[in-house]
Amino acid sequence: MRRSLRCRVLAGALMCALAAAPVVAADTLLTVLTGSSTGVYYTIGVALAEVLNNAIPDAKTTVQATRTSLENLNLLQSGRGDVAFSAGDVLSDAWKGNEAAGFKTPLRKLRGIAAIYPNYIQFVARADSGIRKLADLKGKKISVGAPKSATEVSARAILHAAGIEYKDFAKIEYAPFGESIELMKERQIDVTLQSAGLGASALRDLANAIDMVVVPIPADVIRNIDDPAYIPVAIPAYTYRGQAADVPAVAVMNYLVTREDETAETVYAITKAMWTGVDQLASAHSAARAMDPRKAIEGMPLPLHPGAERYYREVGLIR
Repeated sequence: MRRSLRCRVLAGALMCALAAAPVVAADTLLTVLTGSSTGVYYTIGVALAEVLNNAIPDAKTTVQATRTSLENLNLLQSGRGDVAFSAGDVLSDAWKGNEAAGFKTPLRKLRGIAAIYPNYIQFVARADSGIRKLADLKGKKISVGAPKSATEVSARAILHAAGIEYKDFAKIEYAPFGESIELMKERQIDVTLQSAGLGASALRDLANAIDMVVVPIPADVIRNIDDPAYIPVAIPAYTYRGQAADVPAVAVMNYLVTREDETAETVYAITKAMWTGVDQLASAHSAARAMDPRKAIEGMPLPLHPGAERYYREVGLIR
């Protein structure tokens, strides 16, 4: 009798466990939208795809290189991707439908998975340009990133807060990540900015190729930006060659997002696999070392997907 009762209890517990486990349909195809193949999004995205493929046997995850957060979110909205990386300010503009930022209508099919790590918005100048502070940028030649990219959106916001407009420059290039670095090396421009994790390989390469100055962004300028997504940070000393002291800067949180029509089971499995495999992501790129599940839902500018919410409730992050 006792044995029969014990068996029934164990069977019930097993049934509950199975019911709680995510059921991802066989042959599920997942596309992760990242960024430039030389950027941090892509590097971490490749590692994430490997984590998902190992943790979700019934899914096949592939990585797609893209140009901008704006492109990622529009692709996601149209169903041409399943998971996407995005900077927080661009994600907020997408959810609200900020036409000036490239979103003609609100992208209301988007749903959040997690806040991941901050993008440090880093203005870097040739040392021989004479640029040491933001005010020195006037009359110089700059690359502000691809049009309406997260980098260019940040450039407009920060420069405007510092009292600088595009008309104040001698020349403006709208070059993407890698091209901007080459323009610096070739002395075609004096300054550029990158919105990326600390220690981005392209910036490290630039600092090793030329004498480079990291231009400070003071806290009073950050306070003038009309967007709470921008937060004051510091670029630690010796992040780049020749940088002997901490440099005040600004950061925007990055987010991993999905679509509302992805199943709760799939998004639960993605969320759980990502946080379980976060050390593997950190091994792929140092920016992922800042990923912290305790901060995963902080500042989320759009609704959380129910599958992600289920995971955060399961681990006690949402009560």
